[in-house]
Amino acid sequence: MNKTILLERLQNERDQFEHLLNRIGFARQLTMRGVVGGLTVKDLVAEVFSHEQFIADRLNEILHDETYAPSASFTALDIFQNEYGYPDYESPLIEKDKHDLFVVDSYKNIEFDEIVSQELAVYANILQALEKLTHHQLLDHDLFHRIAEHTYRPYRRASTLIQRWLKRIASEPK
Repeated sequence: MNKTILLERLQNERDQFEHLLNRIGFARQLTMRGVVGGLTVKDLVAEVFSHEQFIADRLNEILHDETYAPSASFTALDIFQNEYGYPDYESPLIEKDKHDLFVVDSYKNIEFDEIVSQELAVYANILQALEKLTHHQLLDHDLFHRIAEHTYRPYRRASTLIQRWLKRIASEPK
């Protein structure tokens, strides 16, 4: 893979995710529980935002020659989460593909529009950082995989859950 292909894939996946969110539209639907378990569309968007913030911060560290090491103990995991406000998603102690209630709780009192606004800014930061990174940096830090893992894979996971939920509520008797 190269940077151009990654950027195209990222933008295509992003467009599909945004299109789905725009289709939902009504604020009431965005905060209806039950998309998956007790989670809402807003909760899923907060999780996506959290993953994007994680990778945006790692990209910034790489650009500034700072090092990141995944948390290797639960104490380090707690310190990381308290410092950054999101989980250390690349720690081997984190359960992958599990909804993080810390993230959901962190954003429960924040309006959906504010989450989206912050998320758009972080997405722009990811794109800016990507433009600055060299091909060697992308390879040396396994960024083709890591960026996918924290951007368009969460878009896909959230989209799949939202689409299933939309089908389910559309088929329910009125």
